[in-house]
Amino acid sequence: MTNHLHLVCEARDGRALSSGIKGLCVRLARALNRFWKRSGRVFADRYHAHVLKTPREVRHALAYVLNNAAHHGFHLRGLDPCSSGAWFDGWRGGVLRAADQVAVSFPAARSWLLTRGWRRHGLIRLAG
Repeated sequence: MTNHLHLVCEARDGRALSSGIKGLCVRLARALNRFWKRSGRVFADRYHAHVLKTPREVRHALAYVLNNAAHHGFHLRGLDPCSSGAWFDGWRGGVLRAADQVAVSFPAARSWLLTRGWRRHGLIRLAG
């Protein structure tokens, strides 16, 4: 999307999440400013956090984030190239993944909710 990001993150606590998001925003802003050959503020707003507490809530969040382009009217064939869907192993129906060919650049989920709990409500269908 052109003006926002959706992330599903794990953090020890609110302070760790805040620190991680701040670091991510700084890194992104520096890279974008370098790319655009400019300086200054990149992100107008702060982040909004919502703690996911149940397996169903995590499944809905994953489906929304991984299929976000479709929620905004972009109907793609296959995986959204701007998502981490290529590394996601919870797709329903044999979605071709690039995980074997491309190194992953983020850590694997560790919590029960993100590794196994959400699967109680079924694998996620690829929108499109």
